[in-house]
Amino acid sequence: MNSPDDIIAKLSPVLSPWRRFGGLAALLAGLGGAVALGSLWLTEPGQLPDRLHLGFALLLALCLAWAGYGGWVLTRRAPMFALDRVVAGWLSVAASAMTAVLLAVLAALRDTPVLFAVGPLLVAVAGVVTFLAHRRRDALLRRKAELS
Repeated sequence: MNSPDDIIAKLSPVLSPWRRFGGLAALLAGLGGAVALGSLWLTEPGQLPDRLHLGFALLLALCLAWAGYGGWVLTRRAPMFALDRVVAGWLSVAASAMTAVLLAVLAALRDTPVLFAVGPLLVAVAGVVTFLAHRRRDALLRRKAELS
């Protein structure tokens, strides 16, 4: 018979190779995006409009958030019980909300109503993924509590 600690270890392994790869991919993509955006922003000739500065800043913050997430996942040594999925879900909700706002502004400026539908669809998909991640985490934590 397995001990409760053995069963808990099977519920949420420290980091599988696929989780490590995903964390590394998020870290590298976030850092790569931040370097590319920062380089573009700093080398822009002339004075940029304020809204363009805001856009660069938001995208740079998003890239740094994904890099931070990837670094956090890679440095965790204890079982996370799907906390990484919850954090990634909320990052995707934030990114899709920013994208939805950008698409709404573009739709209003260019009079293309199709863009209005894409933004809420992105937010809805990210919301569903985040909801499922919360449910998975809650189920794992309930099982851990039952075994402890």
